[in-house]
Amino acid sequence: MKMTSSAFENNGLIPTKYTCDSENINPPLILGDIPEGTQSLVLIMEDPDVPKSIRADGLWNHWLVWDIIPNTTGVEENSEPKGTIGKNTGGDFGYSGPCPPDREHRYFFKLHALDTKLNLNNEAKQSEVEQAMVGHILTQTQLIGRYNRT
Repeated sequence: MKMTSSAFENNGLIPTKYTCDSENINPPLILGDIPEGTQSLVLIMEDPDVPKSIRADGLWNHWLVWDIIPNTTGVEENSEPKGTIGKNTGGDFGYSGPCPPDREHRYFFKLHALDTKLNLNNEAKQSEVEQAMVGHILTQTQLIGRYNRT
């Protein structure tokens, strides 16, 4: 399985357009090689570089979507994939762009192919989604972007 973006390369810089410093819309994502037998996809975008003084676990969820239909081939710029849109760490439903408070941060776009649907309430936290995925992940991939507010 693979995930790419026409907006930035893996480990490349995320354009300002997709951050809190500009339009704060999601970048386009291209999905491919979804395995046969996939019943749903899960998309998680997280920042593991948050200062511990802001969040003790050092993790900020920017986007959480599950039960995405398995024949999804991409997510267009400024759109949500068809699925259950969860809350990000900021308490909003949907995408919230990079907004690092201190230095360059890494943003992990993670895609999981599951052999089931999760059927969770849209109030489910990332930890609950991840727990529900245990034992159901067929494969996974990720795309990493970087951003610094300069």
